[in-house]
Amino acid sequence: MGKSTGFLEYDKELAHVREPLERIGDFNEIHGMLSKEKQEIQGARCMDCGIPFCQSGIILNGAVSGCPINNLIPEWNDLIYRGKWKEALNRLKKTNNFPEFTGRVCPAPCEAGCTAGINGPSISIKENECSIIERAYAEGYIKAQVPEIRTNKKIAIVGSGPAGLSAADQLNKLGHNVTVFERYDRVGGLLMYGIPNMKLDKNIVQRIIELMKEEGINFITNTNVGKDYDVDSMIKEYDAVILACGASKARNLDVPGRDLKGVHFAVEFLRANTKSLLDSNLEDENYISAKDKNVIVIGGGDTGTDCVGTSLRHGCKSLVQFEIMDKLPLERAANNPWPQWPRIHKVDYGQEEFEALYGKDPRVYGINVKKLEGDEDDNLLKVHTVDVKWEKSQNGRYSIIEVEGTERIWEADLILLAMGFVGTEDYISKAFGVELDKKNNIKAEYGCFRTNVDKVFVAGDARRGQSLVVWAINEGRAVAEKVHDYLLK
Repeated sequence: MGKSTGFLEYDKELAHVREPLERIGDFNEIHGMLSKEKQEIQGARCMDCGIPFCQSGIILNGAVSGCPINNLIPEWNDLIYRGKWKEALNRLKKTNNFPEFTGRVCPAPCEAGCTAGINGPSISIKENECSIIERAYAEGYIKAQVPEIRTNKKIAIVGSGPAGLSAADQLNKLGHNVTVFERYDRVGGLLMYGIPNMKLDKNIVQRIIELMKEEGINFITNTNVGKDYDVDSMIKEYDAVILACGASKARNLDVPGRDLKGVHFAVEFLRANTKSLLDSNLEDENYISAKDKNVIVIGGGDTGTDCVGTSLRHGCKSLVQFEIMDKLPLERAANNPWPQWPRIHKVDYGQEEFEALYGKDPRVYGINVKKLEGDEDDNLLKVHTVDVKWEKSQNGRYSIIEVEGTERIWEADLILLAMGFVGTEDYISKAFGVELDKKNNIKAEYGCFRTNVDKVFVAGDARRGQSLVVWAINEGRAVAEKVHDYLLK
């Protein structure tokens, strides 16, 4: 459990983050790492709390608190403190297939549930985790582990995001023959084309993919199952199929002028930017550029932040980020106690960069788009908005009320829609004949993962809807166990 008095003796110290005005000049990762000695001190801060909520992964008030994959956090914190890094790796890998991903892009619900965080700063769990895996690579602890015995079972996994990769990793370790299908030109799904390089360097993704190939997993890219790969043939050829294709159907903006030139889904913008960056360092210009444009990002989540950060790196003329919700409080409200996920105002890397440039936060809260206006050639020119407030009805539900007299008009050349996702792509469910739930996700019970179609399972965002990378890993591991049981019958 680390040093029992460490949280009293040592201050929380995080790794260096590159200065905003420096990092907006490139797409390199923004976070560094602490030295070995300093990281071991951070491991010592893990207190002997008795009940490690950090590894609970429980849902409280609609959000997860603690780690959904139940990482053995106190154990590997203690091992870091004692300088036993290889043993810490072994404990970490027991529950987490890809700590190099979660240690970079997970929002760390573990730290929200950390007992030390009740009256002070939590343990730096996320950075401790990342340091374990990166030190393991540096020290040569990570080596391909090829199964000694192979079964005669063949499994197809549709989608190479975190759910598909974790399922593939688990099933391959059990000796099954796994083939992962990816519709784009590079493996990684969300990890490759959904998260910008400054948050997750694509060399980190490629590093694990090469290791998985060496361990015997087969990857097939540029293959869109359900469109250019026959589903019936797949079901006949393979003993089981796992749909891990994500929830990539973006929520649209239903207002007049939506079809004007210059209005794009955030995923289109981010994917094209990353592909061009990897293909040519943006020299091929095969991406949606924000350079010298008045940019409006609609949506206040992680994807919206990524659009802000990317637009700033392009050299946009101006930028504003619309959020239909009210601004959250700076501190926990009375109805949001520990160990619930803290619903408080946060400044992410994109907003921090904008503020460094312009001295203010780019976000405008409580605002709704009414219509878009263009010129005679259908080029986007203006955005019409109105301020809104949220009122609670007698039945406890909130509704949006427009505030009279708050209409505004904004200049815009580029709108990026980052309003979340509404389920998996329609063609996937139609091609496989799988049922959908009320939220347009592929229907299957958690813990079972079987669809209404024989042999076909589903996991990750395709089943649960838009969620965290760590939940995708959770479901990928769990569906692998159920597929293994199914194949043994």
